[in-house]
Amino acid sequence: MAVADVYDALISARPYKAPMTHEEASTIIAEGRGTHFDPDIVDAFLHLRHEFRNIAERFRDGVAQL
Repeated sequence: MAVADVYDALISARPYKAPMTHEEASTIIAEGRGTHFDPDIVDAFLHLRHEFRNIAERFRDGVAQL
């Protein structure tokens, strides 16, 4: 869950920061492989990163885009 939570936090706008791009967030997660995140989970994330982007775009602002 940590990878999904960090990804969401990085790509989401917050009052104190602008959202990162999918590519920037993916790079940060990849750099945390083996230190901050389990290597197997990061590998799975990187394999499915395009799905993460699609889901994030579909549910942007909490509303599903059908």
